Amino acid sequence: MPEKPPSPNPQPLWRPSAAAGRRSAMYRFMQQAAERHGIEPNYDSLYRWSIDQREAFWAKVWDFTGVRASRRWDSVLENGDAMPGARWFTGSRLNFAENLLRHGDDQTAIRFSAEDPAAAVRELTYRQLHRQVARLSAGLKSLGIRPGDRVAGYLPNGPEAVIAMLAAASIGAVWSSCSPDFGVKGVLERFAQISPRVLFAADGYRYNGRVFDRREAVTSVATGLEQLECVVAVPFLNESPDWSALRNRRRVIGFDEFGDAAATDLAFAQLPFDHPLYILYSSGTTGAPKCIVHGAGGTLLQHLKEHRLHTDLGRADRFFYFTTCGWMMWNWLVSGLASGCTLVLYDGAPLFPDPGRLWRLAEQAGISVFGASARYIAALAKAGMEPGARHDLSALRVLLSTGSPLAAESFDYVYRRIKSDVMLASISGGTDIVSCFVLGNPLRPVYRGEIQGPGLGMAVDIYADGRPVRGRRGELVCTRAFPSMPLGFWNETPGQRRYHDAYFARFENVWAQGDYAEITERDGVIIHGRSDAVLNPGGVRIGTAEIYRQVEKVDEVLESLCIGQTWEGDVRIVLFVVLRDGAALTGELKTRVRDTIGSHTSPRHVPKKIIAVPDIPRTLSGKIVELAVRNVVHGEAVDNTEALANPEALSYFRGLAELQEA
Repeated sequence: MPEKPPSPNPQPLWRPSAAAGRRSAMYRFMQQAAERHGIEPNYDSLYRWSIDQREAFWAKVWDFTGVRASRRWDSVLENGDAMPGARWFTGSRLNFAENLLRHGDDQTAIRFSAEDPAAAVRELTYRQLHRQVARLSAGLKSLGIRPGDRVAGYLPNGPEAVIAMLAAASIGAVWSSCSPDFGVKGVLERFAQISPRVLFAADGYRYNGRVFDRREAVTSVATGLEQLECVVAVPFLNESPDWSALRNRRRVIGFDEFGDAAATDLAFAQLPFDHPLYILYSSGTTGAPKCIVHGAGGTLLQHLKEHRLHTDLGRADRFFYFTTCGWMMWNWLVSGLASGCTLVLYDGAPLFPDPGRLWRLAEQAGISVFGASARYIAALAKAGMEPGARHDLSALRVLLSTGSPLAAESFDYVYRRIKSDVMLASISGGTDIVSCFVLGNPLRPVYRGEIQGPGLGMAVDIYADGRPVRGRRGELVCTRAFPSMPLGFWNETPGQRRYHDAYFARFENVWAQGDYAEITERDGVIIHGRSDAVLNPGGVRIGTAEIYRQVEKVDEVLESLCIGQTWEGDVRIVLFVVLRDGAALTGELKTRVRDTIGSHTSPRHVPKKIIAVPDIPRTLSGKIVELAVRNVVHGEAVDNTEALANPEALSYFRGLAELQEA
């Protein structure tokens, strides 16, 4: 049963002004499409055209965004109805790094701040970035790195990670990265599958006021990678870290000494559109992480569309996303260089030394496009933060959110306490496509609790009982091929059965994303949680996000996690809560939590059990792991705790006496 229906005529929280809409790249793109392809000059017509005439649409995106290529395509799309199997822009030759480095001027390309308040802000212009990439590219070539070889990073989110990735991509090597908070086993479970020849690694990182020396971990990782030929050591904590233990195991070259300092020219390898660019990883909470291979052309074109059109990103923007190198949002952020903006990078805790940390950064750096997780925004609201009142956010025009569904109350918070005239773009996609299915739109209004709509060229639908539905919850699917579909999984078996089974087994020739969602009458999208974590009490399907949205309204609760527990031949909902300091889970608080849930949803949503726990387990990218908790509660094994940032938290859910009682 759904939440109570919204007002039949809801008012938008934000609407683009006519002048701002006309200034947007989306508007210019729409006008050109109307003039040259005969569509009506409105967004609904543009979206339909992008689906019905995919070849014309994606060719237009290529030309509008100025993709740099040494050879244009012979065919935009081959095997267009095959998923998997569709091939895009066959015959073309391009280089991903060349497109990100197209601006060789003195505008700031990267502005980096570390958590350490004593550390100076570092900046690189596009010209300096180009030279640094040229230096590292020469170093990789001197080691014999060729197109298709793997280069890995075990790095904080700083300039060195961006430079190393671009250097690898300039040659056609395949880049893969983990953040330094990954444990040794977690890194080896990923990198050992892809056999990198070179590893860029830092001596450590800072987080939440603590210093983490990772030299021993780097040594263990390097030792465990049999085909590794060289470690490029990045000084992050100290200017001259001691790498003697590592030097006894592997060849080590310091980052500043690596390559040819005199190199200024970059010879970008011209490669097919579907040449491998990135290897990203599934969370690994249900087994060994899957190595998802993404192509250079598809990643570039999709990111250009999402940045230029849906985010209206341009040269004047300062673009920030709170992320690490172990989350696909890092890859998405770095592609902002192709739009000529300034990337604002930060490595550290988002709430240290206080919840205003990132907003001081926004003010100082003049951030115009600010991105963070839905969890971060909820935490700000719980802390009573008022960024708009405390900081000059006059430059801010777009606020991005992802990682989990953004609650309706978080929409309210953004417009009341952060900025009233900002485009709040809740976005959703994933590592699987290194991009978005649904996201923002500078031509459409923002409604409370809704993502603005599907991305252009993405044939998003909702399936229930195997057929499309509107106004009902179901599986989020994509019914037509798109350029950023993975090339497959690394070391895939012939026939790509694992790849097929991961996304296409449920609906033939249709991509099933694994999200439980709905499309509203305004063509907005609401994500209700992961479909594999959907609760099913009494046979009624309930998305976990429906419950989380209500629990967030209770001040004493910092965060929550709910599961379905098998009980007496049915399923009962169990809600686990983490309380703020000084709060206790009294009978009165339990009643208030239940009343809050029930009054805004239905009796089926109300948990039968509410239990306080000290912490909730999360993946290394910050997502809560409902399935792992469900396994623990039912006495089943959790296959891969190395995928968790805090695996010790699972112990709080094991053998709970309250779960053995009615």
